[in-house]
Amino acid sequence: MARVVVDVPLAHLDRPFDYAVPDKLVDTVQAGCRVRVRFHGRLVDGVVWELGDTTDFTGSLQPLSHVPSGEPVLTPQVARLVRTVADRYAGTASDVLRLALPPRRSAAEKRESPTPDALPEPPDPAGFARYTAGPALLDALAEGRPARAVWTALPGEDWPARLVELCRAALSGRRGALVVVPDGRDLDRLAAAATALLPAHSFTVLRADDSPEKRYRAFLAASRGAAQVVLGTRAAMFAPVRDLGLVVIWDDGDDLHSEERAPYPHARDVLVQRAWLDDCAAVVAGTTRTAEGALLVESGWAHELVADRAVLRLAAPRVQALGEDFELARDAAARSARLPSLAHEAARKALAADTPVLVQVPRRGYVPSLACGRCRAPARCAHCAGPLGISPRPGPGGTRIPACRWCARPAATFDCPHCHGTKLRASVIGDARTAEELARAFPGAAMRTSGSTSGVLATVPGGASLVVATPGAEPVAEGGYGAALLLDSWALLGRADLRAGEETLRRWMNAAALVRPASAGGHVVVAADAGHPVVQALVRWDPAWLAARELTDRRELGFPPVTRMASVAGSPAALAEFLAALRLPEDADLLGPVPERPRPGQEGERERYLVRVPRASGAALAHALAEVQGVRSAKKVPEHVRVQLDPLDLV
Repeated sequence: MARVVVDVPLAHLDRPFDYAVPDKLVDTVQAGCRVRVRFHGRLVDGVVWELGDTTDFTGSLQPLSHVPSGEPVLTPQVARLVRTVADRYAGTASDVLRLALPPRRSAAEKRESPTPDALPEPPDPAGFARYTAGPALLDALAEGRPARAVWTALPGEDWPARLVELCRAALSGRRGALVVVPDGRDLDRLAAAATALLPAHSFTVLRADDSPEKRYRAFLAASRGAAQVVLGTRAAMFAPVRDLGLVVIWDDGDDLHSEERAPYPHARDVLVQRAWLDDCAAVVAGTTRTAEGALLVESGWAHELVADRAVLRLAAPRVQALGEDFELARDAAARSARLPSLAHEAARKALAADTPVLVQVPRRGYVPSLACGRCRAPARCAHCAGPLGISPRPGPGGTRIPACRWCARPAATFDCPHCHGTKLRASVIGDARTAEELARAFPGAAMRTSGSTSGVLATVPGGASLVVATPGAEPVAEGGYGAALLLDSWALLGRADLRAGEETLRRWMNAAALVRPASAGGHVVVAADAGHPVVQALVRWDPAWLAARELTDRRELGFPPVTRMASVAGSPAALAEFLAALRLPEDADLLGPVPERPRPGQEGERERYLVRVPRASGAALAHALAEVQGVRSAKKVPEHVRVQLDPLDLV
């Protein structure tokens, strides 16, 4: 008898179903293999959850219809994780399995997965010697002990090499390792370090942009136990690593770690669950620290892995804010000018020293958005009310005419509906316009842009040049940047977002970490008020202080991660029916409704409620939400209600 989880997206069918194993398939069927079964008259895909000899079903069991392959793609450890994640996020096991298992490719299954010739020796501890407990962490991994750490990397750190050294320590103790990074550029650097430091065939890379067959081969190398180290992006959080001894996530504050498909799990939380279920080591790493990381340290679940302040001062660049009193006295326009004298001078010195200069701007494009020049109200299209912007491509006669970013209609004239002003100003200046301004300010300097519009650069040469990049697209410079200019800070700090301060510091520090140490002339200039806590954390290079402050503020206000939040969105009628059936925990707060921000393809009026509970009641909240989804699914209610636990965006 086989218990099968069928691929049916109905919440009330979220359980295994028993099927008889025909005699001809007894030698083929294994726990974790893919099967095809008859379900309600249809032939559907499924995965064998487990095999058994008895069943509670009193009728006659239907037989398995077809077994495409006996390859066990779902290990018992991952099956347990799938169930845990589904329960935590009020989802279904079939939804999580779609995230965990790549599509099958028969040609890949026919190929053998090569194995490494030998296990590596423990890594040289010199790389982690700059951190107080670094060598002790490597020893714990080599001995198979479940050490947990929140690692704040030093500026200029070769973090891909350090992460691979953690994997090597685990591998030397005959344990597997899993590392999850935000994007393909980070994965390329990590894979290059693994190639240099790990034995051939001891690791595999799960890359989202690989061909389906290549990705499935990499997956099979892990599930077969041939490669005990798995490196990948978000989807790799479910990778079937054998004898798992270590899970690592790099830059856990990046929103790319949050899955966009139901049940919307976050890679950091999934890996923390894996560390608990498999009793293995875990490292939450990054240049900065999130409030969730601070909570892990505060609760005692993890220890800090940081360097002494003396070591930090030797590695960090010099950081200055334009709002400092001395700078304001020297340059009265420093607070309002986009490129004041301090930033201009820092860039000039770096270029004169034949080093590149990084310029970070928060938005791509030329002038992504415009506002009324008199009252500063956002400029809207007279036809469709869409936002007005300026294209980098000049129109007839070499002029750039504002146009709607929704319907593309030009706005040759403008009349503000609030104050009847007729002039426009840039509310956010993009990377293309910034590059144009800098080209005029530094004639003759080589200019490069890195972003989604112009293409993301992985690296730049070490000579004198200006590199304009959007956050997350900053290329690595050979030898490090001589200076970094962090512009338009108010566009990041002024966002109506719970994580605005934390996210701003993450973006700034990721860019500033690419700059040379102060002893080598490295200089970072941030266009922001020096008294702002986020700016202070950057100037002092103390992300742990800001994370602890954020955690304290959120505890007082009842915000995540101290509490758990659920977002429930749908039409007003569907939400009223959903909430009427919802049995919330006694300590739950129901907030709303508010109009939901429209999503692509959605039509009609939609609202959103937020449900807040103490962290200890999170499981009860998830169970209550899943219960209502199951009832609505069984009744075949046509209107869908979107349920998301722990959403990143609470606006």
